[in-house]
Amino acid sequence: MFDHVKFGVSDYEASKAFFLQALAPLGIAAVGEGVPSYGIELCQAGSEASLCLHLSHDKPAPLHLAFSAASREQVDAFYRAALAAGGRDNGPPGLRPHYHAGYYAAFVIGPDGHNIEAVFHERGAA
Repeated sequence: MFDHVKFGVSDYEASKAFFLQALAPLGIAAVGEGVPSYGIELCQAGSEASLCLHLSHDKPAPLHLAFSAASREQVDAFYRAALAAGGRDNGPPGLRPHYHAGYYAAFVIGPDGHNIEAVFHERGAA
């Protein structure tokens, strides 16, 4: 549905470092960067969709950003990397059956208070 989503961050360098480290296990990396007011573009290999961060002088409202994972192991690796990058736990890796039986996800709070999630949809789970 989206081509790209761009949002402001209050500490560009901290947010850039956090997202690069936290999303690396999901195969997401920088594909372009300009001055902080323009920002950085992050993409998953083989995808045209991107997430763009830029410096904002206003504290942005918290977002919930959910990223697709290819496996439970990727969700687990995201969670470890996000915590190592300074994220705060907001729900360790595990099944979330209240969403659906195969919803395996982990949640962390990023530098600006954004709720960052990695989710694997295990199809056919009972």
